Amino acid sequence: MDRNIIKALDLPAFEKGLVWLVGAGPGDPGLITALGLMALREADYILYDALVDERLLKLARKGAGLIFAGKRAGVTSCKQSDISNLLIDLAREGHRVLRLKGGDPFTFGRGGEEAGALAKARVPFRIVPGITAGIGGLAYAGIPVTHRDTNHAVTFITGHGADGKLPRLDWQAVGKGSETLVFYMARKYAGEIADVLIAAGRKQDEPAAIVANAARADQNVIVTTLAGLGKAAEKSSPLSIIVVGENVRLRKELDWLGKTAVLFSPA
Repeated sequence: MDRNIIKALDLPAFEKGLVWLVGAGPGDPGLITALGLMALREADYILYDALVDERLLKLARKGAGLIFAGKRAGVTSCKQSDISNLLIDLAREGHRVLRLKGGDPFTFGRGGEEAGALAKARVPFRIVPGITAGIGGLAYAGIPVTHRDTNHAVTFITGHGADGKLPRLDWQAVGKGSETLVFYMARKYAGEIADVLIAAGRKQDEPAAIVANAARADQNVIVTTLAGLGKAAEKSSPLSIIVVGENVRLRKELDWLGKTAVLFSPA
């Protein structure tokens, strides 16, 4: 990054022996922050996730070590303990270590686990938030997570628990808790989620949308209803964000990318 920009923004120094946990944002590499760009240019080692756009890695300084540390559902992945231990070891060797994660490190990104391991090992670290897919990805689909005409609350929910199954939540409370629900990693259980929400009192014809490959060149959107969510999810990419709520209707007017949505109605 240009030194004049660093000076003008008074950005903190990336000191040796530190670990920076940085959110790269969802998809579009232009959504990374100024701090994230600076870290990319100065890091000695970069441990990056599967969802990080490869164009960002080209900004790494010459000679920086690039280490893949991605985790994807259904695919053999790096163990979380191994990733955390490597961060600790590299920092203790005196390197500037960048942990580059898709979206935001603290939003369903296991950043809290990695930060906890660093804290326990007494390794200094900095958290650089990123734009999470549940906000940025929906924005790229023309769906605001809040709008005063449709909702006054939004709830972000993981589609599966640590055991890989539908999370054990009070679904009655979830269904009544806020007008807009945003689900991460929920494609596999979309039908079950729809069933429990309808049982909790949500309307079958409530608008819902699935945004696949959000904020990427191949982004696509399926607009459906809560009742049709399960079948619609079968036609979507595994890399999807699901949103349920009246603000899905706003996409007709706010689709600034001009990408026509697939309309799916249950049989």
